[in-house]
Amino acid sequence: MNATAEQRHEVLVLGAGYAGLSAAIQLAARTRKRGNLRVTLVNPYDTFTERLRLHMTATGQETAEMSIPELLDGTGAVFVRGWVTAVDAAAKTVRIDDDRILRYDTLVYGLGSVADTIAVPGVDDHAYTLNSPQDAALLADRLTRLDGGTVVVGGNGLTGIEAAAEIAERHPGLQVVLLGRAEPGASMHPKAKAHLDAALARLGVRVRSGVEVVKVLPDVVELADGSTVPADAVLWTSGTRVSPLAAAAGLTVDERGRVVTDNALRSVSHPDVYAVGDAAAIRQGYGVMHGTCQGGMPTGVHAALSILRVLAGKEPKPFRFGYYHTPVSLGRSDAVVQFTRPDDSPRRIVLTGKRAAKYKETVTAAPWPTFARMKKMPASGALWPHGGRYTRIRSAK
Repeated sequence: MNATAEQRHEVLVLGAGYAGLSAAIQLAARTRKRGNLRVTLVNPYDTFTERLRLHMTATGQETAEMSIPELLDGTGAVFVRGWVTAVDAAAKTVRIDDDRILRYDTLVYGLGSVADTIAVPGVDDHAYTLNSPQDAALLADRLTRLDGGTVVVGGNGLTGIEAAAEIAERHPGLQVVLLGRAEPGASMHPKAKAHLDAALARLGVRVRSGVEVVKVLPDVVELADGSTVPADAVLWTSGTRVSPLAAAAGLTVDERGRVVTDNALRSVSHPDVYAVGDAAAIRQGYGVMHGTCQGGMPTGVHAALSILRVLAGKEPKPFRFGYYHTPVSLGRSDAVVQFTRPDDSPRRIVLTGKRAAKYKETVTAAPWPTFARMKKMPASGALWPHGGRYTRIRSAK
């Protein structure tokens, strides 16, 4: 006999990114026959955003549409389309679109991160971002209307590198300038960095490292040294920020607004709230994790397993994760894959060229079929590198 609504444990998952969707699929797939737990997934869009492909969307390339409700079909999970506008941790409620209230017994907070367009004046008004397919499509439209000119990519981290390479390859008539404080690929093994540098040079990307953008205007970017760079379009990929909703709800957050978790991924201030993906400050032996797809999906799965263990009266297991690679696309037929130690430091093993491009595509395409596989075989998603001694947190003596 199914449990009544009063008896049923309500789990609310906020955000259907790599982490949130992993949590929802795991929970729903593992409990669909029990009837004593209901999973509700909230997301502003009903299609899954492949963040790993947004630099392709920004250059007009079409990508597959992936329906979240279709993926959830048969699991018993409920999908709610809408924007989260407030979280009341005391009342255990979430406000959607300012006109709906959803109650929860357990909350999975996975609202992710976006490009930080606030820290530098003018970015929010004059720069494009890759925060969503819609944002990327706006840049694609702008690029197609440019008859020559300069595109400035602010921020030369992995997102900036991939976007600069993609734009240069798809729009050879445009001058692409990549700006950043450090050199592109500075943390990579020299072999990987050499390939990356050569690829950017081959594509005609002008790299300026050791610079800091202090202001973005409609047609120019101002640097800290007083110089300027003409810009017909600016793409901003420098830094990220998270939603202020967690802090406003009274959850303990770090200096960047991420929810601070214990080793089971529970909020240290509100144990009925789990935080996953970019929205969480998750400490490992090597430090706090940084946001990636490879780490985000395991956090979602582990949060689901922790919730189920607690509901069964058991202690949740500590979360441990070790990095294993950094794949970077350099256009459609070139890439570099830097294999890493669990703490994300580079190994000597590097893959480059077409083989790396195939590897990168395999990685990019993997999440959606992984979700579908987890739906049928939940245990298949509970496998990832735990990182050995690199991730173990030693207790203070």
